[in-house]
Amino acid sequence: MPDFLSDEWFESLNHTLRDAGPVPMKDGSTTFRIVLEFPDAPSSGPHAMTFTLSGAGASLDAGDHLAADALVRLKYADALALATGKFDSATALREGRIKVRGDINAIVPLLSWLQQAHPQAFD
Repeated sequence: MPDFLSDEWFESLNHTLRDAGPVPMKDGSTTFRIVLEFPDAPSSGPHAMTFTLSGAGASLDAGDHLAADALVRLKYADALALATGKFDSATALREGRIKVRGDINAIVPLLSWLQQAHPQAFD
């Protein structure tokens, strides 16, 4: 299993996302970008990642994107726990451990789709 946020981790997750079905997009939406920031991440790795979702599929890149539709900020330990299935996004939101700027109504269904459709991507 690749280390969280390593090049191999991104490659493995993107491979899974390429094989996924279509992303459920709002009517008229073409692309939606969600930046996940973890400012306290170790200096040896990225402090952010960007999910790009469209009707054609989804991908994930290290770093942030200036044209993000939403920004999600959380601690590195919480991001790792979410990625490994030791913590779920609904609990994290409810407990205030995730701070969201942007369209939260679009984020929740997309995160749910990702977790249900691709749980193995977060093992």
